[in-house]
Amino acid sequence: MPFSKKHHMGAKPLNDTPFDRTPVCFNVRVGVREKLKTVPDWKERLREFFDQLISDLPKNE
Repeated sequence: MPFSKKHHMGAKPLNDTPFDRTPVCFNVRVGVREKLKTVPDWKERLREFFDQLISDLPKNE
């Protein structure tokens, strides 16, 4: 039986800010996917890398 909405034992968010509902998808070279899964906390580390990559872009004024 599923939990009702706002149930005190329901799923809790992992962070303070919500994620975009549309994922970012891209292809990688052969073997990268399997190696990436062995990296601890790889999803959060990629999110931080993407934030840094975007912040390094020159500002369009």
